[in-house]
Amino acid sequence: MASSANRTENQPRASVIVPAHNAAPGIGRCLVALQAQQGVESLEIIVVDDGSSDDTAAVAAAHGAMLIRQQQQGPAAARNAGAQAAHGSLLLFTDADCEPTPDWAYHLLAAFADPRVVGAKGSYLSRQREIVARFTQMEYEERYRHMRRYDTIDFIDTYSAAYRREIFLAAGGFDTVFSTPSVEDQEFSFRLARQGHKLVFVPEATVYHRHNYTVKQYWRRKFSIGYWKALVMRRYPERLAQDSHTPGAVRWQMILLPFIIVAMLLSSRRPKVRRLAGAEAFVFYATDAGFLRRLWQKDKPVAGAAFFLLPLRAAALLSGFFLGTVFVLRQIH
Repeated sequence: MASSANRTENQPRASVIVPAHNAAPGIGRCLVALQAQQGVESLEIIVVDDGSSDDTAAVAAAHGAMLIRQQQQGPAAARNAGAQAAHGSLLLFTDADCEPTPDWAYHLLAAFADPRVVGAKGSYLSRQREIVARFTQMEYEERYRHMRRYDTIDFIDTYSAAYRREIFLAAGGFDTVFSTPSVEDQEFSFRLARQGHKLVFVPEATVYHRHNYTVKQYWRRKFSIGYWKALVMRRYPERLAQDSHTPGAVRWQMILLPFIIVAMLLSSRRPKVRRLAGAEAFVFYATDAGFLRRLWQKDKPVAGAAFFLLPLRAAALLSGFFLGTVFVLRQIH
């Protein structure tokens, strides 16, 4: 009995799970940041090496993390493996390319003082100077601005996330059908929200991240999100019109873009259609007038780039969503 009580007493309150695949160049910085957390009891740090072919496992071991190794199955399966092995009653998640700030865990864990809270979400910071990366950071900040309106949210990203372990396991964890980094975290938080669990936004729980910084990387990331989002929307059609993370302008731009493209293709010989295309383009940007104004006030070069990046974003999301829908329909039939 004494030994059992001692094990319970020594259990960490929280376990941090970091999925990693070929993450040797950056995971050391992540682990150093996790070891430097302030204002919290000792954290159990778990790295799940998802079939890496580089020195990820060696770096994790050198930093004293609990190491779990598996054949490559994707981040959803890696996070689930970490949750199964964790000893903490609260699970914290971040990614190998993130550097949590010193009070990151403190702010996430503080949210669970409310016994109704099952999950919590933090936010991104960035030190990057590339135009595309700065635009991406401003996109996230716009979403955080949108999310602050809600007492309860339905959308948690795993770069800065926390869950009660008991509820996480009972809900089945992340769906491993999402075999690549995509929207497995969105699907899981939608699942919990549908079950009536309380999820909250904790903007102070920040992590530094290196965003995609080339146009090609940006396109591929948005295309992948759109592709996998098709499956999520089939499961949760009620989130198609609204969720606590996505500003309405993104949806309107995806709807408007095909009409603008068609009007532009027909405009060469039809002046009236040319005017229509111009009007549609005006409406396209007007849907994000507030965002463009805030960009102009904060970062004028990025505001200029936004006139190219906003339609690029809509095109990538829409084309990915279309192909993802075709894939989903094929799976059904």
